[in-house]
Amino acid sequence: MHPIHLISFGYLHLPTTPEGSPVPPTADRVEDVRERLRDPARARDILDLDGRDPRVQDVVLNTAGARELLDNLADYASLPAGPRRIAIGCAGGRHRASGLTELLAQTLRERGRQVEVEHLHVHLPRVLRKASS
Repeated sequence: MHPIHLISFGYLHLPTTPEGSPVPPTADRVEDVRERLRDPARARDILDLDGRDPRVQDVVLNTAGARELLDNLADYASLPAGPRRIAIGCAGGRHRASGLTELLAQTLRERGRQVEVEHLHVHLPRVLRKASS
C-alpha cells in the first residue's frame, strides 16, 4: 500500500485567489476544522506550544467532535484505494490542524500505514485577530 502524506496548514497564511479565497494545499481531502473544533489556543497553558506537543494533542483530542473526526479521517485513509494526501487546516496552523494531523499520523501508523507528515505553518507566530474598528 502506498504511503500517505498528511499536511497541516493555517488558512490565514495561505495565498489567495484574485477574489480573496484562500488556496489550500493540493490533497485528496481537505478538512477545514476552523468551525468544527473549538480553538484550543484559548487554553493559556498551551499558547506557546504547537500541535507536535502531546499537551496540545490532548487538548485537541478532548475537544467536542475531535475523536469522531479523527476516526472518520483514519477510516477514510484506510480505504483500499485510499487517498495519497490529506490536508487539515485551521486558522493559523499551530494548534488544531497540527495536533489533529499528528494524532491521525499516530493512528494510521498503529494501523500499519507508512505516513509522511508536513506542517506548513506550525513554525509561524500565533495569529491574533485584529480588533474590529
